[in-house]
Amino acid sequence: MAISAFKELLRRTMGLDAASVGVSTIERAVKQRQAACKIEGLKAYLDRARSSEAELQELIEAVVVPETWFFRDREVFAALSRVTLQEWLPNHPEGKIQLFSAPCSTGEEAYSMAMTLLDAGLPADRFRIDAVDISARALAQARRAVYGQNSFRGRNLDSRECHFRLTEQGYHLAEAVRNQVTFHQGNLLDSNIHAGRPRYDIIFCRNLLIYFDRPTQARLLQMLDRLLADKGWLFVGPAETALMADHNFVSAKLPMAFAFRRAQVIPRARPWPPAKGRGKAQPTPIVVSTVQVQPGNQRVAFAPQTRPTETTPKSNNDLEQAHRLADAGSLREAAVICQAHLRDNPSAKAFYLLGLVRDAEGDSAAAKESYRKALYLDPTHYEALMHLAYLSEETGDPIGAQVLRQRAGRLKERSGK
Repeated sequence: MAISAFKELLRRTMGLDAASVGVSTIERAVKQRQAACKIEGLKAYLDRARSSEAELQELIEAVVVPETWFFRDREVFAALSRVTLQEWLPNHPEGKIQLFSAPCSTGEEAYSMAMTLLDAGLPADRFRIDAVDISARALAQARRAVYGQNSFRGRNLDSRECHFRLTEQGYHLAEAVRNQVTFHQGNLLDSNIHAGRPRYDIIFCRNLLIYFDRPTQARLLQMLDRLLADKGWLFVGPAETALMADHNFVSAKLPMAFAFRRAQVIPRARPWPPAKGRGKAQPTPIVVSTVQVQPGNQRVAFAPQTRPTETTPKSNNDLEQAHRLADAGSLREAAVICQAHLRDNPSAKAFYLLGLVRDAEGDSAAAKESYRKALYLDPTHYEALMHLAYLSEETGDPIGAQVLRQRAGRLKERSGK
């Protein structure tokens, strides 16, 4: 029995796009749970997963692998402090600011939000954080609030010194921080989970949308829009920003924070004219081996190379074959191979190549999405940064383009190039 039935079950249940985690991850999870249940045959285990909510939850737990740490992307938490103290607080002399973290995983993000606001001087009775995740196992660890070394990364460990106590079990979070967060188990795609919830002034939903297909992304963004207060802020992951313009959100203009507000709150930027000579499709074949960044507002040019004279056997997982097809102008075939490769092997290299192909086809939105996914997997991918900067500029986001160029410049300085 093919694994496709499990892919569809997980898609319907939690919106998971199998390509985002790799089919091999789902196969391992299925085999693990099948062995744990002592069930022979995939068909028999599929029947169990479909008929038992408890076993379906166990399968989800096996697929979901949390990867988080305290103060992940510190610019985001600096922005959280800024908008709370400089914008929300002056307009709300009384009452609580309501915050939402989803998915909250093992709690590091929600607790980082609480520590940020407490350290900024906001009284504990002026804010409340709701945190939601589908994984009961992750939530149990979040409520326990005891963490190992892997939850603390980077050189700035001031928060650990201030808010944690080291014991034999690990770092215990202070009760004053824990009291600010309420954890809930639930599926964000289940409409019942949102019944009776307040509208939130600030929502963190970072690095979740990239795991969903397009219809599920749209469904989740509609839900977040319903939960967000009229003048609230929605924080997403860096690889997810390209989705926001299609759902009535615009950048909140907070550098490197990836924060958005409703379009009516911030006027849309005036679109920039398209680059000279740019049409719907690129007639010149693309070559991806070397990239030359041109000065000014020109697009990234591809260095000409001699095309191979020999053909290579077709392979759905062969990026080199996709390169050759793209060079020859066979963009659709190149895209198919990239997508097939990504189903089993999500990588920055494959997403970057797919971005180049989509860009050459004239599909700016799809190209930006692929570049952002490449950057999510490899934040130091200089070429993806530059291509995304030029695309952002051409599609009416000069501020976003400037931020991306600054980020690429810092990367270049660190590399010594």
